[in-house]
Amino acid sequence: MNDFLPVSKEDMEKAHIRQLDFIYVTGDAYVDHPSFGVAIISRVLEAHGYSVGIIAQPDWKDDASIRILGEPRLGFLVSAGNMDSMVNHYYVSKKHRQTDSYTPGGKPYHRPDHATIVYGNLIRRSYKKTPIIIGGIEASLRRLAHYDYWSNSFKRSVLLDSGADLISYGMGEKSIVEIADALASGMDVSDITYVRGTVFKARNKNSFYDEIYLPAYEEMKADKKLYAQSFKIQYDNTDPFTGKMLVEAYPHEVYVVQNPPAMPLTQEEMDDIYALPYTRRAHPSYDALGGVPATKEIRFSLISNRGCFGGCSFCALTFHQGRIIQTRSHSSILKEAEQMTQDKEFKGYIHDVGGPTANFRQPSCEKQLKCGVCKNKQCLFPKPCANMNADHSDYVALLRKLRKLPGVKKVFIRSGIRFDYLLADKDETFFDELIKYHISGQLKVAPEHICDAVLKRMGKPENAVFQQFLKKYKQKNEQFHMDQYVVPYLMSSHPGSTLKEAVALAEYIRDLGYMPQQVQDFYPTPGTLSTCMFYTGLDPYTMEEVYVPRTPEEKKMQRTLLQYFKPENKRIVISALKKAGRTDLIGYGKNCLVTPEKNIGKAEKKNNRNVRKVGGKWRNTKGKKK
Repeated sequence: MNDFLPVSKEDMEKAHIRQLDFIYVTGDAYVDHPSFGVAIISRVLEAHGYSVGIIAQPDWKDDASIRILGEPRLGFLVSAGNMDSMVNHYYVSKKHRQTDSYTPGGKPYHRPDHATIVYGNLIRRSYKKTPIIIGGIEASLRRLAHYDYWSNSFKRSVLLDSGADLISYGMGEKSIVEIADALASGMDVSDITYVRGTVFKARNKNSFYDEIYLPAYEEMKADKKLYAQSFKIQYDNTDPFTGKMLVEAYPHEVYVVQNPPAMPLTQEEMDDIYALPYTRRAHPSYDALGGVPATKEIRFSLISNRGCFGGCSFCALTFHQGRIIQTRSHSSILKEAEQMTQDKEFKGYIHDVGGPTANFRQPSCEKQLKCGVCKNKQCLFPKPCANMNADHSDYVALLRKLRKLPGVKKVFIRSGIRFDYLLADKDETFFDELIKYHISGQLKVAPEHICDAVLKRMGKPENAVFQQFLKKYKQKNEQFHMDQYVVPYLMSSHPGSTLKEAVALAEYIRDLGYMPQQVQDFYPTPGTLSTCMFYTGLDPYTMEEVYVPRTPEEKKMQRTLLQYFKPENKRIVISALKKAGRTDLIGYGKNCLVTPEKNIGKAEKKNNRNVRKVGGKWRNTKGKKK
């Protein structure tokens, strides 16, 4: 049986370890599964002969919590966890979430805000000179100066505020081994300036070569236009083949230097990583606390790829995993699936086979593995590139093998299908088999909006493409005598969306007969084109001005319009329609979204029991004496 990595001095004694090489500090509970970055990086280091201990969710108010495993021989590794700690903590409304899926029992408040910074400084108070390497998605997306939505401020690189020595950005398997080998050889961490996929601090310009200077931090802080220009340069240098060294200057001759991204993993390297001896479960110390909720869905899911060439403006995957697709072999995935079937709790259902986009199983074109991706051109937006090879044959072959495994009843796809890529494939075999075998009653897809003006800012295909997909989806369901639905993911308040576009989206929902119980308001997170637009009011590629819904009132209106049918939303919907000049949608006609306010129905009164008629008008009497 595979063992967990040490989490205590007792574990170290059992493993005959006097001093650990590395200690990994994470904002998540310790889950030894390859869906968790802490597990992958730790197991990769272990495979290269390094000992690693885990400090999960330390008490950041107690310095002793970081000393429970002693001082590591080579360094501390720090990650906020699988999510940015601020996204983990807060809704887009900036209200605090009351659950945390990455904490035992789903309890909140077990990690600090800006966890990477807090943990880095916590370590530095106890260990003044021990190398600190930060990584994970929070550090990766904040590696250079960035807009912070939660404080509404322009922040420095997380490298400076955390007290760390290096950032390992992106997926990190290659860079962390190079860093470890350099430290083990006796090299000072300040001299590790050459590793791809890292960011370092410098005071000497001799550390740079073939560099591109970004606008200085203080200049960007004073002029948002300069930040938009900087972001475009960063976005254009996320490819490992063509990316250049980027330099960002700070006061007092301090430079934050980003090396080019690490090279993509080969299929053999991917297979090796997923074959490491993970226990594939949360640490048993969490069992009595209710386990870790995030493990429920991943336990019987399979990761088949990394990267995404979809190019959605609001997604940070380009900044983190890159646009080049990396895949595992069939044999690697099948071996994991066979192990899964031996689990006594496996019921015969594989929940997912995918990654960021399930139906990407190869680079979009042949040149990418030799020359990299195009700098000023997307693979799918605004139209599919003529050089793109839309081919699902490998994915079909993999899914067929999985369906035939003994003990497997059903193989679902839940990580998302890119419908424009699906339509670009002239061979409809995958579309057919998707309908017949891989949907559990409804297929979730992400058109995000139906107005082309907004879709353009989102980097999504025109609405006509989604309508074509819906038509074909319906035809194929009829052809195979299936009765399955499409559940569209829709987003409100994205840059470019005025109340006019929000109303149009509400009308589309009405015509579709769809009643979404959850809607996504645009969430400005570091590392995305959309967040750059939100902060600057500019499209960084065209430098055109972009309308941005920023006020809580307008964001609430746009979000509520997508749930116009809820009685408790009626007054806000009416206000939004009046502001948009669409009072024609208030009334009793079949196309109206709501009835007039004076006609509060029984359903509304039932859903809002505090509403009473006072002085001839409906009022909220909560907390008031009769």
